[in-house]
Amino acid sequence: MEKELLFITVIGADKKGIVARISNLLYQCNINIEDINQRIMGTYFVMTMLVDMKGSSLSLEKVREELEKIGTELGLKVQIQHENIFKMMHRI
Repeated sequence: MEKELLFITVIGADKKGIVARISNLLYQCNINIEDINQRIMGTYFVMTMLVDMKGSSLSLEKVREELEKIGTELGLKVQIQHENIFKMMHRI
């Protein structure tokens, strides 16, 4: 089965529950986390995720909307890009 990969980037002030809120939403949307990297840089929380939304019945726009709601609630900048767009933007 071919994957439908997305890159999710989350940046903002560090606080409890960020990973839990984002990963719980992805679970509820039937989106699989393929890879995750998170770190604290000073007082900033930075997380990147590679996820597969092939099994989700939601559109990319609906997932984006739900992630942005969480971002607003937690004071975070959340961005989501389809793998194809990410690759085009980061060609060397």
